[in-house]
Amino acid sequence: MKRPFFAIAFAISLTVLAMPFADAEEITTFVIEMKDGVLSPERLEIPARTQVKIILRNTGETPAEFESLRLRKEKVLAPGVESFVVIRRASPGEYPFFDEFHIETAQGVIVAR
Repeated sequence: MKRPFFAIAFAISLTVLAMPFADAEEITTFVIEMKDGVLSPERLEIPARTQVKIILRNTGETPAEFESLRLRKEKVLAPGVESFVVIRRASPGEYPFFDEFHIETAQGVIVAR
């Protein structure tokens, strides 16, 4: 008598736990490479009003810092480190960003369309 109860309870638990994942929104992902004062790409177009993930890769031999004042995002990366920032539904427009450790040469723009 206990086995059917546990089997039903287990099945319900799995269903409830899986529900948030079934509705999870797929996040569009982009990559920005930072290498000793060079950004690639310098211009990144993303969909407006959509959550996006930007993977930041410091492939250089010096520290890098992704910073965008308009987006209120900042991330410091040691040499060889990868991290990410998530942008939540940016309005259409241009959002400058730069590598604060190489501000003279490493400036770019994220364009939300």
